[in-house]
Amino acid sequence: MSDPSLTHAPLSDCTVDQTWSGSTAVLAVIGTVDMLTMPKLQAAIESALAAHPSALIVDLTEVDFLASHGMRVLIDAHDGKSPETEFLVVAEGPITARPMILIGLTELISVYPTLNEALLRLAA
Repeated sequence: MSDPSLTHAPLSDCTVDQTWSGSTAVLAVIGTVDMLTMPKLQAAIESALAAHPSALIVDLTEVDFLASHGMRVLIDAHDGKSPETEFLVVAEGPITARPMILIGLTELISVYPTLNEALLRLAA
């Protein structure tokens, strides 16, 4: 007989919403980005890049866990984009920015603390 006081954690969940600001695609990622959910982020990035944006911003503001699999998707997106497309990531704090800093990802990818700052960078 199982103990009813034991609860199981729900499976990872992630949503990715795509919006546009002019010719810039913005992907707002919400939830957990790990081995189970990274295909959803990867598919959203591929879909956005297929529209040939001038820039792609991946906004991780609402991410509650960023695993190495998610960071690998960001590296692949950076490496796989066309030279004409700028690639920026919005991340701040211990959940998203800190792991990216620790592995040196911020030396490869432009990271901004807010979406507004990323958009201002593109407008400059």
